[in-house]
Amino acid sequence: MEEQGSVLQHLLEVESKAAVLVDDAQAEADKRIKGAEEENRAAYEESYRFLVEKLDAEYREKIAGVKAGYNADLEAYRSSLDATPLRQAEFSALAARLLFGPEE
Repeated sequence: MEEQGSVLQHLLEVESKAAVLVDDAQAEADKRIKGAEEENRAAYEESYRFLVEKLDAEYREKIAGVKAGYNADLEAYRSSLDATPLRQAEFSALAARLLFGPEE
């Protein structure tokens, strides 16, 4: 009976050591996973930041191009208006004829 108790005691000691090994392995795995998550997060944030900066620069460049085109078109329109002669007398005669009928 004493031998059985010794065997059981030995098995309990082996189980206790195995539990400690499993706990240590789990702690090491958790540490490695946390480190990998931090590295991946940093890499993601860096690539995200790079992409945002690139897209923002492209956006600003396109907006500047559109504004320049708009300003050029507006200036061309204003120039064409300035170049168009005003025919005040003819306009007044047409308006009077349309509103009040032909002169007799």
